[in-house]
Amino acid sequence: MIPDKTTKGLRNLSVTQHLARRVWTAFTLTFIVSRAPVLVTALDWFPNIHLQLGSTHVHPLNFGIALLTLMGGYLLFVRPTGRALGAAALLYGIALGLTFDEFGMWFHLEDFYWQRGSFDAVVVIAGLLGLLIVAPSLRRFRPRHWATLVGLTVLVVLFGALVLKPLWTAG
Repeated sequence: MIPDKTTKGLRNLSVTQHLARRVWTAFTLTFIVSRAPVLVTALDWFPNIHLQLGSTHVHPLNFGIALLTLMGGYLLFVRPTGRALGAAALLYGIALGLTFDEFGMWFHLEDFYWQRGSFDAVVVIAGLLGLLIVAPSLRRFRPRHWATLVGLTVLVVLFGALVLKPLWTAG
């Protein structure tokens, strides 16, 4: 049987959704595992766990940025397929989790956690990845899909403005 365009489109959608699920799962689990030491450190009886190089506290954000950079280059220049592409999706999700766990440090580079900003960023990213998992391909978008996309874009921009507002008014 010769696959028609519809079959090929569904297969591509299935692969995209599978990869998005891997990214979303790795992102969520990495965020939880990365956040746990911060939460348990608040307990009086638990030791402070973090990587220290000399007098420098090395944050997971640094590893996330490095891994995002490596994965971007790998995906662009090697163009993996099959299992290698699946592994790349997992590593990309891990990198996102490490980076967005400390989203607040993007704006405040001191050695403290801006937890609310990090939490909000994780919720938005997780929600958008979740939507990508179930969304149809762009060719299959109907007017209601486009309306939802426009609405979400407006909401994400407004959210970004709210997050950045303290930076604009600081001074």
